[in-house]
Amino acid sequence: MDLTQVLEIASCTDPGMVRSHNEDSIAADAANGLVVLADGMGGYNAGEVASGMATTVIITEMQQILAGGSTPYQIDPRSNQEIAARLVREQVLKANTSIYQAAQSQPQYAGMGTTLVVCLFYDNRVLVAHLGDSRLYLMRQGSFRQVTRDHSLLQEQIDAGLISPEQAKNAQHKNLVTRALGIDPTVEPEIHEYAAKPGDLYLLCSDGLCDMVEDEDISMTLEALGANLSLAAQQLVQMANDNGGRDNVSVILVRVLREYPGARGVMAKVFAWLK
Repeated sequence: MDLTQVLEIASCTDPGMVRSHNEDSIAADAANGLVVLADGMGGYNAGEVASGMATTVIITEMQQILAGGSTPYQIDPRSNQEIAARLVREQVLKANTSIYQAAQSQPQYAGMGTTLVVCLFYDNRVLVAHLGDSRLYLMRQGSFRQVTRDHSLLQEQIDAGLISPEQAKNAQHKNLVTRALGIDPTVEPEIHEYAAKPGDLYLLCSDGLCDMVEDEDISMTLEALGANLSLAAQQLVQMANDNGGRDNVSVILVRVLREYPGARGVMAKVFAWLK
């Protein structure tokens, strides 16, 4: 199903006010309902390489799979479950292997890695896979909330009751992630699926936004400028820069315009079982 008329997507990425180059990478494929954001880490341009590899591998591999006739709501005969989560997980693992092998074989890329947020919209749902501290937020009917939970040392300290969320805002070492793509030979992305509704506005962002701009201010900006997603994305980046822009900042906004149910006819089910 072509989701070009279902999803409105806008994005913006910027090096910020301190960094000399941008190690974030963003990609979107509205037709296939796929958006990817990665925030690279590593010396010199290694982070830029890692994030670029992540977005390229995942987008390219998923496009090839979906072009071959696979649909996320097909049933996997082995598990009797829909294959969306397996498809996304497999492509994330491919990206991990590609980045890890490049880091092992080329000294200038040693230790590179990247955070990741992937969203696949299908059948009135959104499947979310993430690693690290890049985030997904949801604005629904005036309510704004964080969907993903950071894989970070800071989040672990909050969960353990060692510091409060308020104290965390001024904590040192707030960017130490506990899970990332490309650092280890294997990694397990956190994957969840949620119902999507017409009018939903999803925000994917690197920590360059949420470290510099309070959630309340992000919410107010989306409320005020949500009718123009391109302007809203640019304004969020500008706000991060106005507050110091200490890191690269990247934003992807996705609005669900209408329902997008998957094909559930008899032939679709037969085709799924024959795959």
